[in-house]
Amino acid sequence: MTLSLWPLVGIAIVVIGFAIRAHPLAVVIAAAFGSGLGAGLSIPEVIAAMGKAFHQNRYVSVPWLTLPVIGLLERAGLQEQASALISRTRAATASRILLIYLGLRQITAALGLTQIAGHAQTVRPLLAPMVEAASERDNPAITEPERNDVKAMAAATDNVGIFFGEDIFLAIASILLIKGFLESANIIVQPLELSVWAIPTAIAAFAVHGTRLWRMGRAK
Repeated sequence: MTLSLWPLVGIAIVVIGFAIRAHPLAVVIAAAFGSGLGAGLSIPEVIAAMGKAFHQNRYVSVPWLTLPVIGLLERAGLQEQASALISRTRAATASRILLIYLGLRQITAALGLTQIAGHAQTVRPLLAPMVEAASERDNPAITEPERNDVKAMAAATDNVGIFFGEDIFLAIASILLIKGFLESANIIVQPLELSVWAIPTAIAAFAVHGTRLWRMGRAK
């Protein structure tokens, strides 16, 4: 049987489309039609396949529905209100705020609640303005590079929390991937056995990054 390479035309369309900076959605749709027609499907069959894929994976798009809401809140002054609140709270230092957020991020990720926080949902509109306001309150002479360092630490804290917390959740994709790989080598393990081994790593990550946050606070 001769192997046809026509279904791969979609890859070429994606490469060319992004190279000429075409609209991403138009590029993806064109690539889908290219691969579908190359595979011998009719136009109605390609449309039906796209609809089926969208229906089966519609949950992937749910988090994006929160972005317009966050944008409206920012326009209404969410960042300014968060900054003002922290400016009036002397006990809320930048390192303490980030340390608390790190713990909450790891705990919620370990429970599988990975979408309730993140860079777009929490770091940019809330966390970064809060730690920036705390740093500015404690150091009125803060420079622009120091502001950027504080905001970068806020983003890094979210990354550490989610990365080392989510593997404790036994139904996360990484755990299932490891389980599937081990089973292919006739090594049978349960997801819970794998997730338990992620707990010491998460604790170590909290200790290491918590030390970095403590040192950041001491340097102010």
